Amino acid sequence: MYNDIAYKDLFSELKAQVREAGLLQRVPVRGSIEMIAIIVCLVVALTTAPFWHPALLALFLTLLFTRSVFVSHDILHMQYFKNKTLSKKLSYPFSSLILSNSSSWWDYKHNVNHHTYCNIVEKDEDIRALDGAFTPQKGNSPFIKKHKHIIFWGAMFFMFPAFIGQSYKFVIERKLWGELGLMLLHWPLIWGTLLYQVGGVNTLIIAVVMNFILSPWLAFGFITNHLGCETFTEEQAKDFSWMELQMRGSRSLKGGFLVHWFYGGLNTQIEHHLFPKAPRFNLLKVQKMTKEFAKKYDIPYFESTPLMAYVQINNALKDY
Repeated sequence: MYNDIAYKDLFSELKAQVREAGLLQRVPVRGSIEMIAIIVCLVVALTTAPFWHPALLALFLTLLFTRSVFVSHDILHMQYFKNKTLSKKLSYPFSSLILSNSSSWWDYKHNVNHHTYCNIVEKDEDIRALDGAFTPQKGNSPFIKKHKHIIFWGAMFFMFPAFIGQSYKFVIERKLWGELGLMLLHWPLIWGTLLYQVGGVNTLIIAVVMNFILSPWLAFGFITNHLGCETFTEEQAKDFSWMELQMRGSRSLKGGFLVHWFYGGLNTQIEHHLFPKAPRFNLLKVQKMTKEFAKKYDIPYFESTPLMAYVQINNALKDY
């Protein structure tokens, strides 16, 4: 049960504490080191591809692709650099060239819509997955009702191709031809190089292994953030403060450094939504402060273990 404390007044106090601790300061040096490391490792992997076992190379490239997703996400939140134009340009090597993904699509879908309208059904498309299965406004499809678990959990293995498809649709509809050109360069740069280096069969093995590790890695990370949490209509949320909307619509995960690394900082989802520009490297410290703050003021703080989060999501899915 939520108490009557004014969230917006409290948030100013929490933000002041986090800022005073230096946890909102951008990290251009540390961010640049990670970006350079990814690019160097990718170049080394591609140039030495013939010396790798295809499965091992696929695992290493999956690691680099996953880190590229997280780095692109962080850059577009301006966690590394204050200049938004510079940040977007620096995201292109990771989103467009390495991933064939659109920074513009992600910035619009994630930064503009999702963070602004977190779990508001009419605005936040992320929460409308599977015919509104995780919202009060559920559909009534007999097919989905019968096969919902197979559809939902099976889709986890195809998230990355879905992201690419949505990216191409977005840039073509918006006529973002320059970004489309960069995204198309992904195919000769990454897959053309692999095809030349290790041949068609090994390239196919690498592609299949990568997809069926990369897609669930990302998907099982993303779904813990908000699915199975509270959702709201625009009317319900119109009087919510920033802090109330973000805390009531988000779930953080328990765990230390390894969990934080695996989930790319998205395990500290409440903190990321409260302070989207706070660097990923600082979020565990921000989480500790936020939990203590919530306890002090008797504010509900939604946190679970990763495994329990999937149980909660599956339980919510049963209600369709």
